[in-house]
Amino acid sequence: MKNFTLGKYVPYDSWVHRLDPRVKIAGTILLMVAVFFPLATYAMSFAFAGVLFLLISFLLVSTRTPISSVLSSLKSMWVMIVFLLLIYVLVPKANHVLPIAWNLNGWIVYWDSFAEAGKIFLRLFMMVMITMALTSSTKPLDLTYALEWYLTPLKVIHFPAAEVAMTISIALRFIPTLLDDATRVMKAQASRGVDMERGKLVTKIVGLTSLIIPLFVSAFMRSEELANAMECRGYDPRKKRTRYRKMRFNVLHLIPLILSAGILAGTIVLSVMKIDLFALMGLNLL
Repeated sequence: MKNFTLGKYVPYDSWVHRLDPRVKIAGTILLMVAVFFPLATYAMSFAFAGVLFLLISFLLVSTRTPISSVLSSLKSMWVMIVFLLLIYVLVPKANHVLPIAWNLNGWIVYWDSFAEAGKIFLRLFMMVMITMALTSSTKPLDLTYALEWYLTPLKVIHFPAAEVAMTISIALRFIPTLLDDATRVMKAQASRGVDMERGKLVTKIVGLTSLIIPLFVSAFMRSEELANAMECRGYDPRKKRTRYRKMRFNVLHLIPLILSAGILAGTIVLSVMKIDLFALMGLNLL
């Protein structure tokens, strides 16, 4: 948990940090939508994932966020990946593109099952990378202002835009804090003889209970302290507020937004028209 960096802001003066947070949120949404569009073949899907991986890796390197931290953040997802693989193996697709992997006494397993599980894993991996690129280069307060700016039109129907934006930013801000609390509680319980890694299932459940209850107590205490601090500072989301720093849009900020929109538009064209670029180049890839 100590290597989990999702939600942590990395203070650094890079070109990604200097981008308008509204542009970064829009670009994040566009890339996330592009990730989930199905392409014509497995080769196209994996090639697109590779190109997007290089692009997002460049963004993470610019924000001084190591790729190893992304891998550390995915440790908790391995159980879900294995579960999805078992589902694809036990319930295979009706139309198979790839050959048979093995045949065990009539039980046929196709390579499509592994390819589908790989696609799901790459989508999750890209989602984590894109989100980490946003949170590591954007201050929580700037993220709140940007979300509130996007929700401003909903104020016409009396939608609580300021409250929702503040709630989302606080939730993102407290992800690493709660993980640090969980690590501290685990170490404290381990020093008292609680073993959460070895032993029977009942022992692990009891050990997990000794982790969850103190973590909930710590979370409620932090939320109460935050509420008291905001109340002492006179925070009232219903009142009209002024800002010390105002977001100013720069024309150069359109470049990454246009690039993200171009990636999404190209993905939609490839997906809807089922274009296989490798077939057009004369390469017979699956």
